[in-house]
Amino acid sequence: MENIPSSANDVIGGNILSTLESKDSKVTLGSVTPLAEVEKLSYEIHRYSSFSTNYFPENILVDCPSDQSSRWSAHTNNPPQYLTLKLKRPAIVKKIKFGKFEKSHVCNIKKFRIFGGLDEERLVLLLEGGLKNDNVPEVFNLRCKTEDGSEQLPILFVKIVPLLSWGPTFNFSIWYIELHGQDDPMYTSASLKNYNMLREIEIVKLCLKHFRQQGYDAAFRALQEQTQVQLEHTLISELHKCLVMSGDFEKAEQFITECVNEGLMDAYLNRQDYIHTWRMQHTESSTQPGNRGGHQLVVDTKKRLVYLYGGWDGYRDLSDLWVFDITNNSWTLLFEQTELFNGPTPRSCHKMVFDSVSENIFMLGRYLDNSIRTTDYIKSDFFLYDTRARTWLQICDDTSHVGGPHLVYDHQMCIDSDKRTIYVFGGKILTPRSVSNTTTNEPEYSGLFSYHIATNTWTQILVDCHHPSAAQADVLSIKSRITHCMVFHMKNRKLYIYGGQRGKEDIDDFITYDVDTQAISVLNKDNNTCGGAGGSSVCSHSSGGGDAKNEPSPGYTLRATIDCDRDEIYIFSSLSKLKDRRDIQHIDASNSFWVYSLKSYTWSRIYNCRHNAETGNTTVKNDKLEPCPRYAHQLVYDDVAKLHYLFGGNPGKSARPQMRLDDFWTLELEKPKRNEILMHCRYLVRKLHYEEMARTDQLKAMQYLRNHVAEVIDHSNAEQVNNFHKLASLLFRTDDSSAAAGRSPLATPPLGKALKMDSSIQVENLATDMTTESAESGDKQPPDEDCSNKSDVTNPTDDLSMESCDSTATSSSMSAVSDLAVRHGRRSSSKRSHDGKLQELRRRRAFLFNKLVQLMPANMVQPERNLSDFVVM
Repeated sequence: MENIPSSANDVIGGNILSTLESKDSKVTLGSVTPLAEVEKLSYEIHRYSSFSTNYFPENILVDCPSDQSSRWSAHTNNPPQYLTLKLKRPAIVKKIKFGKFEKSHVCNIKKFRIFGGLDEERLVLLLEGGLKNDNVPEVFNLRCKTEDGSEQLPILFVKIVPLLSWGPTFNFSIWYIELHGQDDPMYTSASLKNYNMLREIEIVKLCLKHFRQQGYDAAFRALQEQTQVQLEHTLISELHKCLVMSGDFEKAEQFITECVNEGLMDAYLNRQDYIHTWRMQHTESSTQPGNRGGHQLVVDTKKRLVYLYGGWDGYRDLSDLWVFDITNNSWTLLFEQTELFNGPTPRSCHKMVFDSVSENIFMLGRYLDNSIRTTDYIKSDFFLYDTRARTWLQICDDTSHVGGPHLVYDHQMCIDSDKRTIYVFGGKILTPRSVSNTTTNEPEYSGLFSYHIATNTWTQILVDCHHPSAAQADVLSIKSRITHCMVFHMKNRKLYIYGGQRGKEDIDDFITYDVDTQAISVLNKDNNTCGGAGGSSVCSHSSGGGDAKNEPSPGYTLRATIDCDRDEIYIFSSLSKLKDRRDIQHIDASNSFWVYSLKSYTWSRIYNCRHNAETGNTTVKNDKLEPCPRYAHQLVYDDVAKLHYLFGGNPGKSARPQMRLDDFWTLELEKPKRNEILMHCRYLVRKLHYEEMARTDQLKAMQYLRNHVAEVIDHSNAEQVNNFHKLASLLFRTDDSSAAAGRSPLATPPLGKALKMDSSIQVENLATDMTTESAESGDKQPPDEDCSNKSDVTNPTDDLSMESCDSTATSSSMSAVSDLAVRHGRRSSSKRSHDGKLQELRRRRAFLFNKLVQLMPANMVQPERNLSDFVVM
């Protein structure tokens, strides 16, 4: 291993250090395992980017919260600014503590990254987060496991990189740092040993890959035999042998087919983005719900029914209840005016949930315009609709009198059917027209409530952070909002809350609330939170970042659903609400659809479609209809059929403010299927087979292109068809040998010259062809140069002088030497040309092999990187 560059060892170590991010990385002091279970680690300042006068890096070694000068402050806020700490010895670093000044400070770090590793040049990300702008020290968990989670992660260097301060134009400051973990050699020696063993195996694999790709077969076998390290799974080695070494394309294709059928490419398929398809739902019924916005939809997945209630049609609130039969594709009007049947009065901006156990629908909240409110107290009624008996029941005429929320609108409701509990969060509280509970006349927001169905009891879990009771130490608070998204994960037992607005502020934090432990955490740690008076609340101060941060823009237009089986949250984002809420027909009006994976904790934008106002209520994209941008629409998810249903909304036409929509859409999301990836792999294999064939036998290649490559092309895909047509140009390419012979590659080969057709012996045929060319061009000698004929050549001059005789003999000798040199040069040139073509052939096949194995599980195949990546001349 001495010949491997040190940089390779370093970067390979960095590769092994690369780990999966800890999802709940922030730890509130006192809320988790005490720091006493791990030791405080000693460190020194190893390196730094800069510092301002008197604000030395060494200041972070001492915790003096009352001393404003006891901090490190960068000389500038221009990146990169950093502090690199060096531990006394390699350690397993589990936590980092940030001390703070005794009051909030504009130089506090709002966003930072922390890297670590055994070599300061090869560090990996341990944490990405931010600090609250207060005086409370904060502790964060650091990642301390290898990528597969099997080994502890030894650290010697810790690099802190500030990215943003709370005062955007101010320099970064760090007041105090503590590192906690374990550095006892008896504890870390096993981790270091295992780490070095893993790194050694990775080095050997990179060498094996390099030797095989470069054709150093003897070196490959020797290294593998001595180290007993397998480069890859034996099945993958078989694929390499039949594809790269033997050129047996048919066998390679059979092998790939087996891999796909056995699910070896399923993980790759699951990592791909969804392909979306919108369809206008044309129903069989003669009547259907009319134009509206601010209505509600719920879905009964067992009986294949979608219920729709109420909304605003542009002139008045509605109280009709409809049901859509998915199986029969038809709407049925159940009640035109539910208030006549003990049901709710007309309303919009209410919320509904469907209880799959009792098959009841629960309804809470509504919006009343200030112009129609009275000075009387406004009650918050709570209704139930029994879908089996088709009867209404008013559970309570005012939930605020029984421990529930006041009358709210633009709130969110979720149900935990297993535990018979409904959760209500957020929304703006409706107050009488001339009465306000506050002296500032600022709007009031509702907190988080739960309603237990079986006992008919309400419980307030979290109050709004501006509620008077939030100042009490034993009261938990949260920053409430409107127009947010909230879904409940039945298996994880968590509420997921994203986005929303509070006054003029867009809130883009992503909060989880564990309904069993009451633990709150923030998923998008790039955004920073400020604690409320209770010390356990979540109050975001970040403003809208939106799509630029690769996540949905917060606002009125987000609609969320969840698939607990797939561990995915879906968000449909439509009209972007501008500051002037009434003028929303903006050039940037668009729809976008997002997926948040609870497995990888990442956002993916499935599509983004800009709207052309001239197309009306639909958008045409790639010759397909899609719904136009809107707000006040509703979206529900059928987790059995994996379909979304969208109905109605407000298209935001400033010229027609009363206009509402009545269109009904389904959205299907599909991952690429096995047959698609198999077709793609077959195309790649046959394309290479064709390219090799086109070099040796154009007629056979033409037939293969027509009969075999064409059958793995999706002829409805314009891009694939275009690429297929380009392949035909290879048949008319003139290579050097053809040009030298003065004939086209499509010309008929000379009589007696064998046609090289069999793909399984492409290399051998190429070698034969090169040997034949070598013999024809260099080894054969014309008859007039044969040595036996040279003696018959006579000189026309009979009386030659001695000088002329010597001259003739010398010339003859020089000519013979020259002929030998020319013939040797031709043979060497031919051999080099032959070897070059073989190497090129093998490189092309190896390139295809590398592409194919990228679709396989990583633990089965060769390392993705190359040894040459670490060598810089």
